[in-house]
Amino acid sequence: MRKLLTKFQALVFAALIIMLFTSCQDKVMGYSVLLWDMPEYELQSGTVLPVYIRSNISHVYVAGITSHEADTKELKKIEIPLWQLTEPVKKGKLSSVTKKYADCAHMYASVKLDGLPCRAEPVNTSKQVYRLRKAEVIKILYKGTGQAPMTGGVPLEGDWYRILTRDGSQGWCFSYNLNLYETDQTGQQVGGEKIEEEEEEDNYFNSILNKPWYPDSFSTMISSGNIDITRLHTSYNFTIDTVNNKVSLNMSGIHESWDYTGYTKTDDFQYTLNDIPIIVVYKKATFIVVRYTDDSGKPQELNLVTIAEDINAIVAAEKKRRSDAYAKVAGSTGELSSSSYGKLSFNSDGTFRWTGYKLLVPSVISSAAKNAGTCSVKYAVSKQLQDMYDGVLSFKFEGSSEEVNFLYKLESGGLRLEVATDATYNGILLTERSSSPLILYFKDN
Repeated sequence: MRKLLTKFQALVFAALIIMLFTSCQDKVMGYSVLLWDMPEYELQSGTVLPVYIRSNISHVYVAGITSHEADTKELKKIEIPLWQLTEPVKKGKLSSVTKKYADCAHMYASVKLDGLPCRAEPVNTSKQVYRLRKAEVIKILYKGTGQAPMTGGVPLEGDWYRILTRDGSQGWCFSYNLNLYETDQTGQQVGGEKIEEEEEEDNYFNSILNKPWYPDSFSTMISSGNIDITRLHTSYNFTIDTVNNKVSLNMSGIHESWDYTGYTKTDDFQYTLNDIPIIVVYKKATFIVVRYTDDSGKPQELNLVTIAEDINAIVAAEKKRRSDAYAKVAGSTGELSSSSYGKLSFNSDGTFRWTGYKLLVPSVISSAAKNAGTCSVKYAVSKQLQDMYDGVLSFKFEGSSEEVNFLYKLESGGLRLEVATDATYNGILLTERSSSPLILYFKDN
């Protein structure tokens, strides 16, 4: 009996919750004035709408409109972006809100001048909060009182207006460079002149086109001489190819290509490529920032530069440096021996043989390692270490996937090695020795 009562109470509680939620949806939280036409619903700016819910997650109000579908007038609830409605108020305060927007209820404007400033206050010296594009359409909210801008000591004709942009930004703009007009119920312009956006040549954007842009790490590597040939690839670049109408972005882990259909200037020195998840920010003639958003919505910001040097020639020179360094080791030594660490010999083809190194197992060399493998000069040493060591020898033993690095110094009659497993590296540059290094001496037999 008690279990049945408990179930009955649970059902009653659930029913009450549903009723409460439904009643909350039907309850008007306030009334708002529509600030921008919605011709798809035959709604003009200035219309008063009941508001039921505000969602700060979706950034929308749920408002009621009269539906004329199927020749019936029914209340329909729709979502409207927060910026498109005034803050909801109770009926008692509604008249003061509607009065504020009444004179300019259907008034819009198109911008005559590219870069026209929108200010925080109706004063020409006030902080600039937005820059308008030529032919951009804005909503006129209401007229303000302020000092008219001057030219040649004479005030310009016009008025200060509170304006609203399509992205929800608000500010004050003087009407001298605005083309004022009204709209009808379909959202079409009534009166005023037609302002067409001119295709102006943008020298900054043009300087970005038709050339490769590389990761800024390339410039750092080249200037420091710290060349990592596994990362310095000419294929790692960003290009906007207007000849073949292609945009390509190839970086480590990114390999994308799109058709190029133009760009939109969205801010000072900022360009959004049309229908492509790429924004390019011009910093200077040799430096841009590319903002890329992948398919999962993860944004990345890439710092890219132009490279005046021949990258292929730099890579070739680095490969030669490494092969020459190894050849010098192989050519300067025969069979090397150590009373503690066995026998070691280097071959001209980049292979080595090392036996009797048991004292280094497993702390330095893997127990799975065999007595032969390949050796190369992969890393360089910092200037502070160049008096002590010639470079770094990287051993790859057969049977082991681990690379074992040793600082080395060719000495009269032999070779000195220092274990560099715990050394500090910056890219391919060994910058600091291990704190307690193990040093090996080999004599040339």
